[in-house]
Amino acid sequence: QVQLVESGGGLVQAGGSLRLSCAASGRTFTSYVMGWFRQAPGKEREFVAAIAWVRGNTAYVDSVKGRFTISRDIAKNTVYLQMNSLKSEDTAVYYCAADRDPSATIILTPRGYDYWGQGTQVTVSS
Repeated sequence: QVQLVESGGGLVQAGGSLRLSCAASGRTFTSYVMGWFRQAPGKEREFVAAIAWVRGNTAYVDSVKGRFTISRDIAKNTVYLQMNSLKSEDTAVYYCAADRDPSATIILTPRGYDYWGQGTQVTVSS
């Protein structure tokens, strides 16, 4: 079993920055892809970014490219999402997710992920 715990959400003004963290425990993650998703009120959960745990290759949704950066600290079993130049449309609950995939193929849909955190609220005021 894998446990994922997000932190770092909060209220920030447009143009500001936040860093989300996802602490993972319960397994070794050599065959995992770690992802960040978000869900705004009344909308479906959408892919934001992902990183292959060992290879380190990444993927981003177009709307955050150049503003968000996903990274991982293997020693700490932690994944980060650095969010800069935040916009009001970034407001959502952000979820960390883990996909058991030895091929390290990054999946962009929520159903491709096996484990989820509880989510952390990010609110960007304009």
